[in-house]
Amino acid sequence: MEGVRAIVRERERMSKMLGALEFVEVYPSQANFLLARLDGLDAPDVHERLARRGIFVRYFDAPRLRDCLRISVGLPEHTDRLVEALRELGGERGR
Repeated sequence: MEGVRAIVRERERMSKMLGALEFVEVYPSQANFLLARLDGLDAPDVHERLARRGIFVRYFDAPRLRDCLRISVGLPEHTDRLVEALRELGGERGR
């Protein structure tokens, strides 16, 4: 049961951290993952660039999900790496 509580805590922390990024909209979740819509960033490109950094998220080439990433809840250090990478990629939008 402690494992479930840890996942829920980290999901909430990750949701808040991602939601604080101006270009990310996080949908509510009761699962072990979050669905995040990217505004002003190309989701397939972000998916690929994260993978090159060793950060693996899911991308679905489906009409209603083309600007979204599915992000599994992991360890706090995984969340921190993801958020930092997204901040960097988001900062490149205006370049």
